[in-house]
Amino acid sequence: QVQLVESGGGLVQPGGSLQLSCVNSRSIFDIYMAWYRQAPGKQREFVAVIRSGGSTNYADSVKGRFTISRDTAKNTVYLRMNALKPDDTAVYYCSDLSNNAWGQGTQVTVSS
Repeated sequence: QVQLVESGGGLVQPGGSLQLSCVNSRSIFDIYMAWYRQAPGKQREFVAVIRSGGSTNYADSVKGRFTISRDTAKNTVYLRMNALKPDDTAVYYCSDLSNNAWGQGTQVTVSS
């Protein structure tokens, strides 16, 4: 059974940065990994994906501010978030799309 463990969330001021990490219990070399988020009262939404070949895509709302990357040796996917806005406040979830697995989520709060 695939297990995903996220970390790196927290409280940050507007304009600040955070980096989230997601460790997968299996190899990520040949799979698609993604980040989603869910704000209070809203549906879960796509944030970013990194494909098995390394290509990436982003939601329009985070393009140019967020970067998804991976370290296949560590089975870890990252989400670097810069220029954070209050609207980025949400629980962020890591997903192994190839195995339909989800992490437990990590809270990101952007507030002054």
